[in-house]
Amino acid sequence: MSVHLAHLALSHFRSHLRTRLVLDGRSVVLAGPNGSGKTNILEAVSLLSPGRGLRRAAPEEIIRRPQALGWKIRAEISTPDGPHLIETWAEPGQSRQLRIDDKAAPQIALGDVMAMLWLTPAMDRLWLESAEGRRRFLDRMVLSFRPDHAAQTLAYEKAMRERNRLLRDNVGDGGWYSALEVQMAEAGAQISANRRATLALLTQYADRDGPFPVADLTLDCSAPMQAAALAQAFAEGRRRDMAAGRSLIGPHRADLGAYWAAKGIAAAQCSTGEQKAFLISLILANARALHDLRGAAPVLLLDEVAAHLDANRRAALYDILCNLGAQAFLTGTGAEFFTEFGSRAQHFLLHERQGESCIESPAL
Repeated sequence: MSVHLAHLALSHFRSHLRTRLVLDGRSVVLAGPNGSGKTNILEAVSLLSPGRGLRRAAPEEIIRRPQALGWKIRAEISTPDGPHLIETWAEPGQSRQLRIDDKAAPQIALGDVMAMLWLTPAMDRLWLESAEGRRRFLDRMVLSFRPDHAAQTLAYEKAMRERNRLLRDNVGDGGWYSALEVQMAEAGAQISANRRATLALLTQYADRDGPFPVADLTLDCSAPMQAAALAQAFAEGRRRDMAAGRSLIGPHRADLGAYWAAKGIAAAQCSTGEQKAFLISLILANARALHDLRGAAPVLLLDEVAAHLDANRRAALYDILCNLGAQAFLTGTGAEFFTEFGSRAQHFLLHERQGESCIESPAL
């Protein structure tokens, strides 16, 4: 049995005043012109997973204007263990709230309900831009396997912020640093272990004979991987870090590398289309691994992916999604990008009317 959204309701969420989708587990095609609210639906779905969603927006940024009322997402999730109800919302000037099955819950609990992955146009330059974006991309994949990875990351970042404050204040007493460095080392070692385990799974489940090229992945990090050695490295680097005003080594400086062995070049040197294909192959490897390890494929959010593919690759992608049994949400400016799906997906047409997103009857 698959894990999928069965019902999605949005209230005052960006361009959606009131939107309701009843879904049956098939993939979901959202077609319509730019500005019609397609990506806003994907963003709402992404907030049913741990974190700040695919746009990393603050709750205040999501509020529909000009009403400036609180927004709310209500979703019914079908899982092999039975249905779950997720409600998340925010009032103006307040933090985001979450309930799962009518009980208040931390965001990390969302990862236990269903796994979710996404690919957006903002990721198209992933291999060309800063390492921060690649770490975030990798950690999203790690989180799909290990929901507790978020807690480890938060613990590391909290301790590092405190250590950085001491460094900037030129605090010389080692006693102030030791406890923080132990916390950073313990969390950092687990973060690195989780990342390496995820890369091993992605390599194992990569389809090297499939329609999308596969890149060999590396994790570049000069810091030690073991907690004791990492704590010692932090202690030995205090003077240098004090001069810089920040921690210069650790998993927060790691970088995800990708190399296309078939052509003998790094991903950053490949064409834009090839780089996009690498990302798709990674998402699909992640989905296959989750299908085997969790017994169900993740929910996939694929924003404007079809427009970058020729008809043969589009058809191949849709076949793969259907064979996985994954509920994928796909957006595109025209219904013609999704004809190869046919009745294997639910098709919806969106348009904008006086600043409000509207969904018409299914396109097919």
